[in-house]
Amino acid sequence: TLTAPAPFADETSCQCQAPHEKLTIAQARLGTPVDRPVRVYADGIFDLFHAGHARALMQAKTLFPNSYLLVGVCSDDLTHKFKGFTVMNETERYEALRHCRYVDEVIRDAPWTLTPEFLEKHKIDFVAHDDIPYSSAGSDDVYKHIKEAGMFVPTQRTEGISTSDIITRIVRDYDVYARRNLQRGYTAKELNVSFISEKKYRFQNQVDKMKEKVKNVEEKSKEFVYKVEEKSHDLIQKWEEKSREFIGNFLELFGPDGAWKQMFQERSGRMLQAFSPRQSPNSSPTRGRSPSRSPSPPWVINKTSPPSSPKAASASLSSMSEGDEDEK
Repeated sequence: TLTAPAPFADETSCQCQAPHEKLTIAQARLGTPVDRPVRVYADGIFDLFHAGHARALMQAKTLFPNSYLLVGVCSDDLTHKFKGFTVMNETERYEALRHCRYVDEVIRDAPWTLTPEFLEKHKIDFVAHDDIPYSSAGSDDVYKHIKEAGMFVPTQRTEGISTSDIITRIVRDYDVYARRNLQRGYTAKELNVSFISEKKYRFQNQVDKMKEKVKNVEEKSKEFVYKVEEKSHDLIQKWEEKSREFIGNFLELFGPDGAWKQMFQERSGRMLQAFSPRQSPNSSPTRGRSPSRSPSPPWVINKTSPPSSPKAASASLSSMSEGDEDEK
């Protein structure tokens, strides 16, 4: 488990204890004893350390089953002399390499051209680098003598990324990065920006802020309209459901076969019965009597045949009184 960065070569006593015998590539690929790892060296500037650098170091580390990767980093003076100005200074570049998981040891102030003395001092078995001829320091290929000695092992470059590509992006989008850093609090002097350019960048930042606010308002408006539409849809759907329910209840109550009609018919029948009760049956005593046979009340006087004389009238009254006594 990695718990610390890789050590610097001039600050560690970690050296290979076994005798340093010359190895061939075939022997190295077969594997070596644990106490005799294959010592692979890779060097470079490693400015703006990126994935392409890390992939090259990964290849160098995994070239052989048992390997120890030493990485040489050139100083600022040497780099500025033979290649050009760097974005990161040498201390930053050293530290970047120390924290790469594939690196076992970092050699500071590495030489531009590898000498036999340097290879012997660090007991280097093989040098790993991409196979493209690297012309520099008056040489068509600074690794030519390493290749002739059979100590060169090629690695593959990662296409699409390099330090030069990253710098090109920064230069191309310089205005964008200058405006961003001004907004973050850097001064125009720190950014090497003129007074007029500073005002222009700040004005552009204000315009961008206004655009962002307008964009946010538009997005919030769209969100509000969407919510209103969604609520309206829900309300319409609920209204339709309630309308269907109301119409169904109305038809159930007042429709052709509704409960209201049945209840009205029942009440109408009761009212008709109340107004026209049933007639008595024919066998009842009242129907058996003939109207002519019904006795006349005693106080009814026969107007058609008046009494011929007072005696007759008194005789009829006496007979009526006798009849009443009989009934009692």
